[in-house]
Amino acid sequence: MNTPAIELSGLTKTFASSTGPVRAVNGIDLRIGAGEIVAFLGPNGAGKTSTIDMMLGLSTPDSGSVRVFGTDPVTAAGNGRIAAVMQTGGLLPDFTVAETVRIVAGTFGAAAAVDRVVERARLTDIADRKVSKCSGGEQQRLKFALALLPDPDLIVLDEPTAGMDVESRRSFWATMRADAQSGRTVVFATHYLEEADDFADRIVMVAKGQIVADGSTASIRAQASGRTVSAILNPNDLEMVRATFPELTDVSERGGRHHLHTPDSDALARHLLTATGAREVEITSHNLEDAFVALTSEHSQTATPERIS
Repeated sequence: MNTPAIELSGLTKTFASSTGPVRAVNGIDLRIGAGEIVAFLGPNGAGKTSTIDMMLGLSTPDSGSVRVFGTDPVTAAGNGRIAAVMQTGGLLPDFTVAETVRIVAGTFGAAAAVDRVVERARLTDIADRKVSKCSGGEQQRLKFALALLPDPDLIVLDEPTAGMDVESRRSFWATMRADAQSGRTVVFATHYLEEADDFADRIVMVAKGQIVADGSTASIRAQASGRTVSAILNPNDLEMVRATFPELTDVSERGGRHHLHTPDSDALARHLLTATGAREVEITSHNLEDAFVALTSEHSQTATPERIS
């Protein structure tokens, strides 16, 4: 019962490039307990997909180890303990939804599960529709149904809602929430931070192949300390604020409002109200996006990834 669903130890992975080897995963240690719902976040090129591929046994690490329920990923997959919903590929367009599920169920010896997974993935109403006629969200729900056929203890989702419209994303996560209530372990990578905020119990952030934050959504927000003060400012007032508060760590303008971050947000707000012509002054706590930017900025992927000489 105490065996973790996933245990990564000292994981590294290097790829060749035209300018030399690039280390995509650089010493990741991670333990995910059975029954957890974990969001795996990071900028483009952070090493998320490379790490997920090693979790699934689709690639092997250069060094370190991957254990899934105490065994190697290939064995875990063969035993039906781990399944995945990947971002692209995997479906034949000329088959119907029901035909696709039945064919894949036959490879697992899971014919009895067909009706159950079709209903669980909310596909009953489109069972006779060809895959080519399904929307992006419907195709992702079909992949989810296929992943459920072996009744896995762990399901891994790699950018499962990329390219979906808002309604399709909402429908997909409603399906996932219902399934997660059964106690299945869920690990998902996503670019949509609100999905992580709404669905995950725990967030793991990676940048340049390393974990930079790991904890609950609330604790991740807390790591990006301070609050943001926003107001409508004229340029002269903004320059005066910069001079008065040299510790300002972030100044941005969105929708005609300036957003200012400083360790003492109360003092900044008082100054704006009493010493400037600022209008509509607001103080807001950091959301997950603020924390994400703050925690990954020093590992910005605009910098050249680590190269091995």
